Amino acid sequence: MRFVSFRVGDRPGWGVLDDEGVVDLSGGAHPRLRDGLDAGGIDALVEAAAADGPRLDPDRIVFEPPVPDPRRILCIGVNYRAHRDETGRGDTEHPTVFVRFPSSLVGHGQPLVKPRETRRYDYEGELAVVIGRAGRRIDPADAPAHIAGWTCFMDGSARDFQFATSQFTAGKNFDRSGAMGPWLVDAATFGDPSRSRVRTRVNGRTLQDATTDLLIDDVSRLIAHCSVFTTLEPGDVIATGTPGGVGDRRDPPVHLWPGDRVEVEVDGIGVLANEVIEG
Repeated sequence: MRFVSFRVGDRPGWGVLDDEGVVDLSGGAHPRLRDGLDAGGIDALVEAAAADGPRLDPDRIVFEPPVPDPRRILCIGVNYRAHRDETGRGDTEHPTVFVRFPSSLVGHGQPLVKPRETRRYDYEGELAVVIGRAGRRIDPADAPAHIAGWTCFMDGSARDFQFATSQFTAGKNFDRSGAMGPWLVDAATFGDPSRSRVRTRVNGRTLQDATTDLLIDDVSRLIAHCSVFTTLEPGDVIATGTPGGVGDRRDPPVHLWPGDRVEVEVDGIGVLANEVIEG
């Protein structure tokens, strides 16, 4: 199933996208998608999807990130060997983790805002996992049971701010500089995450192309590691890392500018597409 969060005018909502449109489920027991995850994980969303609701035209809604209000957005850095090599970073015993704020993300089809303060605005396409069941100190073998589903992630980065110090926070959190979506695909529908193909295109040109079997730390290890230092809760997002081919490390560099179109495609999910505007 494809679960979407959206706005119609000033009204937020969520529902299921099928071949005939979006079934609006926000009038039921769970006003927000995260409410359903809090109530019973992905099973609660699937149960809610069995109910009928008003049908909306996808062209007339504003897509939000699938979980617009996650408590945590945890991002994994340098988790593909090719990206680690192009950045010149050495191996580490544990995954590199940084955070993004919800205000830094937009949904599918919404404009990405290039910060006016940077001339090194970069793309990073990723597969992201959404937590469906809370847990702390999760064993890697148990991690799949905590997954609600999967979505695409564009970790837009202001590289000059990111690398101004040893801390990534500023470069990763300009308002509306990244994106997530277009929807949440439940874990049962998505299947095995270890062979997913992740591609990033800018203006139709493929600049990143890798499969998730190349992740240095796989998804189960990432969930286990993050759950050591924080309790993972329903709706939390873990972006699993970007492949090699980022724009800032190309010769010559390829940065994002107003008018550019960025697409992140993950097999089994779809295409997250956004155009860039000046901030």
